[in-house]
Amino acid sequence: MVTFLKKVISTPVLADLLRRGELVVAVYGLGYVGMALSAAWALAGARVIGVDINSGKVEKLNSGVVEYVEKDVVDVLTHAIRSGKFTATTDGVVASIRSHVKIVAVPVFLKKSATAIDVDFSALTSAAKSIGAGLKKGDLVIVESSVPPGTTEEVVRSVLEGASGLVAEEDFYLAYSPERVMVGHALKDIVENYPKVVAGVGPRSAEEAAELYRQVAKRGVLVLESTREAEFEKLLEGVYRDVNIAVANEMAKLANTLGISFRRAREAANSQPYSHVHKPGSGVGGNCIPVYPYFLMWTAAKYGVDLPLTRTARFINEKQPEEVAFAALRAMLKHGVNPAAAKIVILGLAFRGDVDDTRGSPTYDIIATLLKVGIKSEQITVHDPYVKQDMLLARWGIALTQDLESAVKGADVVIISTDHSAYKIKASVLLSLMNSQVVVDARGVLTPDADIYSIDSGRWP
Repeated sequence: MVTFLKKVISTPVLADLLRRGELVVAVYGLGYVGMALSAAWALAGARVIGVDINSGKVEKLNSGVVEYVEKDVVDVLTHAIRSGKFTATTDGVVASIRSHVKIVAVPVFLKKSATAIDVDFSALTSAAKSIGAGLKKGDLVIVESSVPPGTTEEVVRSVLEGASGLVAEEDFYLAYSPERVMVGHALKDIVENYPKVVAGVGPRSAEEAAELYRQVAKRGVLVLESTREAEFEKLLEGVYRDVNIAVANEMAKLANTLGISFRRAREAANSQPYSHVHKPGSGVGGNCIPVYPYFLMWTAAKYGVDLPLTRTARFINEKQPEEVAFAALRAMLKHGVNPAAAKIVILGLAFRGDVDDTRGSPTYDIIATLLKVGIKSEQITVHDPYVKQDMLLARWGIALTQDLESAVKGADVVIISTDHSAYKIKASVLLSLMNSQVVVDARGVLTPDADIYSIDSGRWP
């Protein structure tokens, strides 16, 4: 007689530790995502160790100073620090030894040249080596960084196993769960807004991670078949948005040429349930959407697959800041403003509204274009209510201010590059402070009560 043995998935144990308040979670990378993740796990009842290579940030956190754009994250982590439930360190090995769960939220970078695109895994592999050096049987490692499909299995797993001498799925658990947050409401995104996507290198890893996240994410957990599938899912979200924004930017350009309002046309189009046209803008910034298409193109190239739509959308969005700069120059000439003598004010340095994150901001490329055509740095002022200092603007010799009225007063040209709430005002408010009628509202945030030029919406009614 032949007996068939069915593999049994053991009952998750880490979730029990969390429920008893005994689980220790180490979060590697205390950027925008890592800080929100730390707060989410502290809220769930875990003791959290934050790991970062920035010793200054670590010292501030351990002294009780939490700097973050979201008040709820500040409040949660401040309380956790005071109660001894959160500490920070630069020693990733010690954090790994002392924790049951290690969550990786360090960035994976692009290396772009004129002829090639490559992916820089150095921060990820460095974190994995530290984790591996302190990894113990029964521990769980979760990668949350956005990565090319195959990274968890092909890069992280090999580093962990090599550094620890342990085997994933047999001795320790390894999972991928993409961060799905937007800075500004990141903690709510983790805890309340979206289901958590989870996949493991095997069924035991998937279930351990999924059961843990069921204690954190109120919207539940979606368990996918493989880490590669979950990695692809995350990039798919970003590429969808990139392509949609490219369509909006291209169509807004045509609407502007036709002298019609793209805003009204878009609103009418989206009244149909199958139409979800995004808003156009000054470009696509941040460390997410501009990067994900390249991760997929890099992966596709390894398999001989071409992604022409993805590539074209990225080209359109990368050209958009230049389009905005030239729109401003055309508007100056149209209204009799001499570009060589104009006082130009750009509203917004952050890549997105109501945050202080300037990574990949289109504003930099708008300025670079203006400088390239001969506008002098002393003619340009940048206003942002959230960004207090910026090294690149300082290097260019461009003023940065947080006083909106003084920035706009006497301006010949205003370019709105970021959709901060502070800019959601009547156009006439800006015009009353300016020397001319030249406002390029690249984000469509002004209330159109005056006849101004806008790359976003076509002519105002």
